[in-house]
Amino acid sequence: MTEPVKGPASYFPSIEKKYGRPVEEWLELIRSSPLTRHMQLVTWLKTEHGLGHGHANALVAHTLAEGK
Repeated sequence: MTEPVKGPASYFPSIEKKYGRPVEEWLELIRSSPLTRHMQLVTWLKTEHGLGHGHANALVAHTLAEGK
């Protein structure tokens, strides 16, 4: 039996369903942004792309954790 997905990635299925774009597109968008701070990126996703706070936060947290 597989472990349930935890953390930011647990939001990915609902993000894809709600916004109609694959998560990888959102992650690439964040990676290509000139912004680097967590809340700057969250605010940008909310204002420019219409994401809700929780979804934006999950995408940014996951993307920034890749760099560690």
